[in-house]
Amino acid sequence: MKIYSKNDLISYIKNPKLMDYLEEGLILSAQGKVLEAPWSGLYFPKSDGEVHVKSAAILDGNFYVVKIASGFFQNPSQGLSSSNGLVLLFNQKTGELLSIFLDEGLLTDIRTALAGAIAAKYLAPHPVNCIGILGTGVQAKEQLKYLSWVTPCRNVCVWGRNPNNVHAFLQDPELQIFSISAKPTVRDIASTCDLIVSTTPSREALIMGDWLQSPTHITAIGADGKDKQELDRSVFEKADLIIVDHKNQCRALGDLQHARQQDADRAQELGTWIHKKSRRMTQWISVADLTGVGVEDLAVATALYTWLQIPHISTKPARE
Repeated sequence: MKIYSKNDLISYIKNPKLMDYLEEGLILSAQGKVLEAPWSGLYFPKSDGEVHVKSAAILDGNFYVVKIASGFFQNPSQGLSSSNGLVLLFNQKTGELLSIFLDEGLLTDIRTALAGAIAAKYLAPHPVNCIGILGTGVQAKEQLKYLSWVTPCRNVCVWGRNPNNVHAFLQDPELQIFSISAKPTVRDIASTCDLIVSTTPSREALIMGDWLQSPTHITAIGADGKDKQELDRSVFEKADLIIVDHKNQCRALGDLQHARQQDADRAQELGTWIHKKSRRMTQWISVADLTGVGVEDLAVATALYTWLQIPHISTKPARE
């Protein structure tokens, strides 16, 4: 059994092949070939913290994964990361624990950002003229970094509640390849940007449907728990295309929980969209509601475990 620290993993998370592993996992999930236990979690209102537990296995695969990830959203004010956690990878044939990734939430942050990049790859208008980011935390930053893998657009507008955090985002040395400006309201983001990523833990709608211009794509990743919300139901009413990472989970935990039933019924899973090689119509308004699924954790853990066993090998993503 191998134990890997966050520092052991950092050099591997920049490998574009990770996206291939995630895409394959999402396709298998949409095809019903993935076992996933129901989401479970805890919420700590006094510290504005939450813990999520997710697990997954590919049918007849080699591994299964159990992931614990937390978000404590007051931590940055204390100089601490809002993310933490670990990932456990097991042998599916014997139940043997193969690896502990003491990633401190890194792998959850990365797989979430990769899922956002995959959504943009298949759903965003082409070309993207301006990227809008709602939020200034870890996930806002990671989403933007991984979007650079799928679009050449470097024009960015950002909105955040805390002016100090917005200023820090604008000055972040890891984001200097982008030309970033701050916008005072979310409505300004909606009227300026044709690819919008919302990354906040909001419990009230931030984006309204009548603000959206055509064409636009929105990837909403902040709502991953009961009563969280970034998108008003009017966004789904106006959308020509609704994509989710997992229908049941998004209906329970994502922005889709606030949509009308007839709009929720229109939702398609991202893995199905990818597998069918579908394409968006040019002037569509599209929405991807992503709540984070266990197969994404399995995909990243599988890739890293393989690469760490035989460093620097060229790996081909496969069904394990």
